[in-house]
Amino acid sequence: MRQSPPRRITIAMLGLGSMNGAILAGLLASGVEHTDVVATTRSTGSAQEKSRLLGIEVLAEDDDPEANRRAAQRADVVFLGVKPYGITELAADIRESLSAQAVVVSVAAGITVEALQSALGPDRAVIRAMPNTPLSVGLGVVGLAPSSAASTEQVEDVAGLLRSCASVHVIDESQIDALTGVSGSGPAYAFYLAESMARGGVELGLDPELAAEIAAHTVYGAGKMLVTRRPGQGTESGQDAAQLRKAVCSPNGTTERAINTLDDSGFPAAVAQAVRASATRAGEMTQELCGPAD
Repeated sequence: MRQSPPRRITIAMLGLGSMNGAILAGLLASGVEHTDVVATTRSTGSAQEKSRLLGIEVLAEDDDPEANRRAAQRADVVFLGVKPYGITELAADIRESLSAQAVVVSVAAGITVEALQSALGPDRAVIRAMPNTPLSVGLGVVGLAPSSAASTEQVEDVAGLLRSCASVHVIDESQIDALTGVSGSGPAYAFYLAESMARGGVELGLDPELAAEIAAHTVYGAGKMLVTRRPGQGTESGQDAAQLRKAVCSPNGTTERAINTLDDSGFPAAVAQAVRASATRAGEMTQELCGPAD
């Protein structure tokens, strides 16, 4: 999954919340030059701390009201990472500072391409992105929904940059909510599974620290098998999730009984329902922030 970016690209990270922070951590770990990145935060203290920890230039809005504009004017790709309710205001603020070919990428849930285009102008290349937090360890997933003004080359620049720390998928904006349900919220499902597995181990007498460690490694190892052994990954006969699961289940064995118990408790339906609930909430947020679709 880790690849070098296709060409040297300057980056501005406007806001260092969880998503922009995860993207930045993944990019820096993948080898992006620290000198090619500038970021902004609101407070002086936060800017100083982030600069010290990350080794990049971080501007504070409290010190310089022009911080976001100054960062944006230096960048080929500008990531907007503030809270959703502040995204369009931030976009409008930097509009006149952007270079002609700059691409603006929003990682805010619920903010449509149309809303971004309205704030930035109809000719600005914008991309609505849905990343997830495992980008921070180079194992993320990102969906990219570009505007019609974004050229193939501009989309590929952003996709190539993010491929250094994520599996990148260019999708239609209509698929963003579904992708949110599966991958945007998905890490929490995996964490919840590991949490529940560890709790079960503790109830059977395992030390809590040991139970947490073996649950985490089990989820990690299973995930790696899913990625490396799925069909189309260079293996002679790939295996999907269902096939991998069945391979662990010996007839009348321990795992088969465990899976039967999960089935009886409604586990598959509950997970699918959770995915739908996340996607539904994503759509609701879009209506709350941008109004109903035309």
